[in-house]
Amino acid sequence: MTKNTICLWYEHDAEAAAGFYAKTFPDSAVTAVHRAPSDFPGGKAGQVLTVEFTVCGVACMGLNGGTAFQQSEAFSFQIATDDQAETDRYWNAIVGNGGVESACGWCKDKWGLSWQITPRVLTEAMAKGGDVAKRAFAAMMEMRKIDVAKIEAAVRGEASA
Repeated sequence: MTKNTICLWYEHDAEAAAGFYAKTFPDSAVTAVHRAPSDFPGGKAGQVLTVEFTVCGVACMGLNGGTAFQQSEAFSFQIATDDQAETDRYWNAIVGNGGVESACGWCKDKWGLSWQITPRVLTEAMAKGGDVAKRAFAAMMEMRKIDVAKIEAAVRGEASA
């Protein structure tokens, strides 16, 4: 086990969530599934209690803890993308698998976990600061899924189409 692992709370389907992440994102895998040795709040002996997995190389553990806690936007995975095709692929995988769109490149998967699908062109524009960042930020504020071409146009100072 790594020194620092992100623990994510699921009602009862951490294994399904981890499997989805493993097939959707590179450098991701389900590495272990552990069953409960006895009954626990929200589950019975023998049911999956925890799932160890990675998402883009980040160590995670899914805990099937029942309904006591819910996911919130206070935690999200931010996935950097290189182009529109990669942005579309991840966004469509999450939203198309029972997820929900939100604003500014955010979406939620069907388990309630928030994701930021963020093209590098946006991050780089924000890092430049000044007018470039202002224009990119203004363009982003009108989007759900990030449109790379519109961010690039904003960076160049061109009016969006």
